[in-house]
Amino acid sequence: MSVHGSAVNQGFPQQLDLAARLDRVPLSGFHRRLVLLSGLGWMFDAMDILILGSVLAAVGRQWGLDPGTTALINSINLLGMFVGATVAGTLADRYGRRALFQTTLLVYSLFTGLSALAYNAVSLMVLRFLAGLGLGGELPVASTLVSEFAPTKNRGRLVVLLESFWAFGSVLAALVGYLVIPSLGWQAAFLIGALPALYVFVLRQGIPESPRYLLARGRRAEAEAVVARVERDAGLARGSKNRRIVPPRPPLAPPRASGPGLGTLFSPLYLRRTLVLWVLWATMNFSYYGIFLWLPTQFVRKGFSLDQALLFNLIVAVAQIPGYFAAAWLVEQWGRRITLVVFLALCAVGAWGFGQVTLPEHLGAESIPAILGWGSVISFFNLGAWGVVYSYTPELYPTTLRAAGAGAATAFGRLWAILAPLSIPLQLGLFGSQANVFLAFMAIMVIGAVVVLLFGIETRGRSLEELAAAPA
Repeated sequence: MSVHGSAVNQGFPQQLDLAARLDRVPLSGFHRRLVLLSGLGWMFDAMDILILGSVLAAVGRQWGLDPGTTALINSINLLGMFVGATVAGTLADRYGRRALFQTTLLVYSLFTGLSALAYNAVSLMVLRFLAGLGLGGELPVASTLVSEFAPTKNRGRLVVLLESFWAFGSVLAALVGYLVIPSLGWQAAFLIGALPALYVFVLRQGIPESPRYLLARGRRAEAEAVVARVERDAGLARGSKNRRIVPPRPPLAPPRASGPGLGTLFSPLYLRRTLVLWVLWATMNFSYYGIFLWLPTQFVRKGFSLDQALLFNLIVAVAQIPGYFAAAWLVEQWGRRITLVVFLALCAVGAWGFGQVTLPEHLGAESIPAILGWGSVISFFNLGAWGVVYSYTPELYPTTLRAAGAGAATAFGRLWAILAPLSIPLQLGLFGSQANVFLAFMAIMVIGAVVVLLFGIETRGRSLEELAAAPA
C-alpha cells in the first residue's frame, strides 16, 4: 500500500468493532435529534443565504445600486463561504466535528445580525463576507457528522433528510422576503435570520463528538462511551448482540497528530473520486446560485412588482420540499449514482423550459403559470440532487480525511458559485438573450450528469470503513 494509504488507514482494524456497532444500531431518538438539531442550523443557513436575493432587490432600489454591484455583493458572500468551507473542513479533521459545528454556527449568527447595520454597499459586502465564513464552514462539517453517526442502511436517507432542511430555509427566506421586507424593511430580515440560529447553538450543546473521529485520534475510551450512549438510546442493553458483532482488537498506535494532508485527495487512491466530486460540486453551485440568486431581481427588472417577484420566489421555493423527500427515498432504492443522474437530467430539462417562457416577448401575466411551472421543475430536481450530493460526498473519504475532503469539494464548488452571479451580465452580452443563458445552465447540468454516470461509484449499502479501505 502507498504511504498515503498507510496514513489514511492507520488504526483501521481498531475501528471496526465500534464502527460496526454504530452501523447496526437501529434508528432511534438519538438519530432523529441529531438530524433535527443539525437540520435547524442548516435551515437558517439556507434562509440567510437566500434572503440576500430578496434583500438586494430592496436595497438595490433604496441605494440605487447597479446590476454589477448587486452581483458583486452576492459573490462576496459566496467568497466568504469558499474560505469558510476550505478552512473548516481541515480544522474539523484536526480539532473535531463538534467544535467546528458549534463555532461556524455562532460566527454566521453573529454577522448575519450585524448585517442589519449595513449602511452602504461596501459595509454590506464586508459583513456578508464574514457571515459567509460561518455559512460555508458549517455545511460540510454537519453532513460529515451525521454521516459518521448514521447506520449504513439509512446513511444516505438521513443525510438527504438533513439537506431537506435547506428547503424549509428557502421557504422561510421567501416568506420573509414576501411578508417582512415590504412592511418592516430589509434590516428586519437579517435580524430574523440571526436570532433563531443562536437558539439552535444552545440546543446543540447536547450533541456528542463523532466516535469515528475519536477513534481516528486514538481516543478509544471516549468513542466507546459515545457508542454506548447511542446504543442505550436505541434500547440495546449492555452485552446485546449488537455489541458483539466484531470482537474487540488491541488498540494500535494513534495516527499522526496532523493526519493526512490535502494532497492525499489527489493520490492514486482518491483522485478519481475527488475529480468526480469537484465536477459535481461545480455543476451544482453554478446552476443553483446562477439561477436562484438571480430570479428575484430579474423578475423586478422584467416589469413585475417587487411583491410579485417575491411571491413567485416563494411558490418556486415550496417545490423543493417534495424534491428532497423523493430523493431521500430514491437514494436507498436506486442508489446515489442513478438518482443523481436522473435528477440532474430532469433539472436540465426544467432550465430549458424556463428559459423559453421568460423570453421578453412571452413575459406577461399570461406566462405566469408557465414561469411558475418550469421554475418548480428546476427547484424540485435541483434541490433533490443537492440532497444526494451532500450524502455522497463524505462517503468517499476515510475518517481522517473526510471533513477536509468534503470541505475542499465544497470550497471548489463555492468558486463556481462566486462566478455564477458575476457571469450573468457576461452571458447576456455573449449569448444575447435570457433563454440562451438558461441553455448554458442546461448544458452544465448535463455535463455533471454524464460525469457521474461514467465515472461515479455507487456507495449504497457499503460501510464508511469499507469504502475507505477499497477506493475505486
